[in-house]
Amino acid sequence: MTIDTRSGTRPRVAHLLPTVAEVLTFDSLRKGRAEVVAGQAGLGRRVRWVHVSELANIAELLKGGELLLATGFALPQRPQGLARYIKDLAGADAAGIALGLGPRFVDSVPPMMLAAAEESGLPLILLRRFTRFVDITEDVHSRIVDVQVEELRESERIHTTFTELVVEGMGLEDVVHQVANMAGCPVVLENLVHQVLAYDAAGRPADEVIGDWEARSRSVRVPLRTGFDQASGWLVSSVGARGKDWGRLLLQPPTPSRRLEMLAERAAVTLALGRLVERDAATLEMQARGTLLSGLLSLKRPSESIAVEAQAAGIPLHGRRVVGAALRLAEPSATDSTAIPGDAVERIALLRGVAENASAAAQAAGIPILVGLVEDDTVAVLISLPLGKPENPALTRWAKDLRSYEAAKRLVIGVGPAVTRAADIRGSLVEATQVAAAAARMGEDRLYFANSDLGLRGLLQLLRDDTRLQSFAERHVAPLLDYDRAHGTTLESLLRAYFASGRNKKAAAELAHVSRPWMYERLTKVESILGVDLESAETCVCLQVALMALEVMRNA
Repeated sequence: MTIDTRSGTRPRVAHLLPTVAEVLTFDSLRKGRAEVVAGQAGLGRRVRWVHVSELANIAELLKGGELLLATGFALPQRPQGLARYIKDLAGADAAGIALGLGPRFVDSVPPMMLAAAEESGLPLILLRRFTRFVDITEDVHSRIVDVQVEELRESERIHTTFTELVVEGMGLEDVVHQVANMAGCPVVLENLVHQVLAYDAAGRPADEVIGDWEARSRSVRVPLRTGFDQASGWLVSSVGARGKDWGRLLLQPPTPSRRLEMLAERAAVTLALGRLVERDAATLEMQARGTLLSGLLSLKRPSESIAVEAQAAGIPLHGRRVVGAALRLAEPSATDSTAIPGDAVERIALLRGVAENASAAAQAAGIPILVGLVEDDTVAVLISLPLGKPENPALTRWAKDLRSYEAAKRLVIGVGPAVTRAADIRGSLVEATQVAAAAARMGEDRLYFANSDLGLRGLLQLLRDDTRLQSFAERHVAPLLDYDRAHGTTLESLLRAYFASGRNKKAAAELAHVSRPWMYERLTKVESILGVDLESAETCVCLQVALMALEVMRNA
């Protein structure tokens, strides 16, 4: 397993490191009567290290954040060379330079050197009193080492905290809540289409944190896997594992810091691990149970072997019409927010009761079935019918009897095709689980669902959590959504009206309550923004599917 949390190639400097202004207050610098003679604008630069060198070309050897100590005896003689020396140090991101007065610089430095330091914002410091450079390096380095030790301790504390969360199997909400507690600021976890998966407002109004979230989140962009977006004030860390990102973790601190960056990165790893553990645990659970249905769905045993074992268990599958079925709880709707118990233990207990009800309903109908809980959200069923008996009447009776139980009233039943070959049993059951998963999100009330009942919207419901579909939708319509957000336009709605009217521009204008010339001009603008031709049928199909997928995800 590989989890990628690299932040990029830039060197990272801890925000706890002392600034040049703070270093000037240290005993060694105060005893040397350090005076900033130019570049005061750079006093906030962080000092990562102190380096002593008289080399004129030292800039090319620096990594950034160094406070340079020198007497200047080997520096260029000409003023232009001294100015170039200062500019090169600034270009190497040095923290500053402190010059000891002596043979080269008796009581001041050349004006061009001062001007270069002022222009580049590089602090130029004169040590008015003789000071041993070793005293300065020891003084500053001891503080830097203390900072690094404190950073290591904080890193260990963060690591320990989130390792315990992984071991204890905490959910997304628990991790996000822990991050908010440790960071003292709002935290949001979103998916690839900028939908909130979990959040903690850290005591602030929820609307203030996640109101109009999709539009606001789309404007938060960082070039690295972890970074701070200055414009929005959000610290962002990508969340993903095995080379595939599935979301972003966003923190909104008063000020960014290396500690918060570490916190975000470690939390992102924990979320990625948690998702992997949940999936792997489900697979292990299926294998450990050793049930026939789990073995069938997990591809561990062939359908023919399942048929033989089912026969031995008293459920005949050979020489029969076998229908795969899957039972799931309907997902919450606007009118019923209690369809799925929030607690996983309660949900599994409820589904186990549903499995018992399914067996009782089949027994009452005289139908042999094989039933079992194969995931923590799905009850799988194989229904065995005589060859000469049509499946619809039997399915209808069984489904009605099952739905009569109180625990099963919130059920969605998906069914696969009737098959007569043992090799096809698995296909029927897999299709049933897919149909049930899609139907559970559609909000429709049917006795049971078959694949033909789903349509395109049902397919998109089934795939809405698939990062490939999310990436597809983003790739095709994100530029249009970004344009609407930036300019306050409604091009997305006009495009939907265009598709809803069968790509008839006149009808689209009437549907959108705008003039035809306005609709023509706006559709041309859409083509320009997306770089597409709306006369292309294939292009329009892609855009329609992307918009429909986005709608399904928004309404999730």
